[in-house]
Amino acid sequence: MVSVIRNGRIIDPANSRDEIADLYFDQEQILNSEAAAKLSIDRTIDASGLIVCPGLIDLNAKIGELNSKGHLTIFSEHRAALNGGITTVCIQPNTVPVIDEPSMAHMIRESVKQQESIRIVPLGALTMGLQGESLTNMASLKNAGCVGVSNARVPIHSTLLMRRAMQYAATFDLTVFIHSQDPWLTGNGCVHEGEMSTRLGLSAIPEAAETVAVARDLALVSTTGVRAHFNQLSCARSVDMIAESKARGLNISADVAIHNLHLTEFDIQGFNTLCHVMPPLRQESDMIGLREGVNNGTIQVICSDHQPCSKDDKLAPFIQTVPGISGFETLLPLTLKLVDDAGLSLQQAIACLTCNPARTLSLNLGTLSVGAPADICIFDPEKSWEFDPDEMLSNGKNNPFGGMQMRGKVAHTIIGGVVATDSN
Repeated sequence: MVSVIRNGRIIDPANSRDEIADLYFDQEQILNSEAAAKLSIDRTIDASGLIVCPGLIDLNAKIGELNSKGHLTIFSEHRAALNGGITTVCIQPNTVPVIDEPSMAHMIRESVKQQESIRIVPLGALTMGLQGESLTNMASLKNAGCVGVSNARVPIHSTLLMRRAMQYAATFDLTVFIHSQDPWLTGNGCVHEGEMSTRLGLSAIPEAAETVAVARDLALVSTTGVRAHFNQLSCARSVDMIAESKARGLNISADVAIHNLHLTEFDIQGFNTLCHVMPPLRQESDMIGLREGVNNGTIQVICSDHQPCSKDDKLAPFIQTVPGISGFETLLPLTLKLVDDAGLSLQQAIACLTCNPARTLSLNLGTLSVGAPADICIFDPEKSWEFDPDEMLSNGKNNPFGGMQMRGKVAHTIIGGVVATDSN
């Protein structure tokens, strides 16, 4: 079955492509246009006035666990991902149970095969049970399909163990994904240490909780030579340290959650639990520094940090609420907003959601090259709409951007040549 997308503006940052053209694909891959034009066309999608880009890749989302039958419950969230143009999601190893054995990685892969859903790529655990006490068999996890290793948000207290984990990962050419946060400086804090924490009387997390941990982890990366990716930077100083280390030749990359590029500590005014996230929202100067990091390429990836919560999870006193934002369906429009507000080019914005995360995961995705999997997002860049969290397809309606005028709406999401969503 051959399909064609006609008259769309094709933006494929992996190939520096930006042109009005037709795109052909079958139920597996992108086809050569000249050859495919001679074939019988089974389906035509008119993309006049729309942008055609690779399917979005979300590098950081917590969306499920394995049930008693070995099936991922993430499939309750796959419609939300598709609605946001997302075709691939990387999940941290802090599922239930933890992905610390090859059998768990195999179970995820088999469960995904049995469902018509987004692509799921797992990270394996650095330590057994994420307890920070003994290393996992990383080689076996890699062979089972894990694209990297991480201890999720659970800090490894022992610097020696972290060093050994990096050495082990480097031996098997595995990327270590790191959430840098000092557990002692973090304590039981729930918001950034600043004006709002003082005004609201909430326990605070200083900037140093991140920057001290980033400094430690960069030192270990330097001594071990491991390939490392820093998840969810929240401080401008962290961006500076990453930039300095990259200039020295360290093989590192970094991402930022989309909400940290739009919100600051002042958005928690009135004890707004929808803005309770981890790491916390920082100062305006940090938001500006993070935006500059995306602009200059120090931060290559923007992620949703999608964490759906129930209503009850957000109704308790601020410090007792579950941190997180349900972000699949606002990832694209909020990233496009950076084109208007932060001077990001459209090519850069799309690259941060497609080819850059694909490179971080070492996957042949995030591109519209001939022969690449036919994962495609088609969206209307001029479509203006008011965001209503109650209309989200996600089970979690916990999103603080309700009432905001968004620009950019997904029209079609295609995975492996199959049209998974069609707004028409």
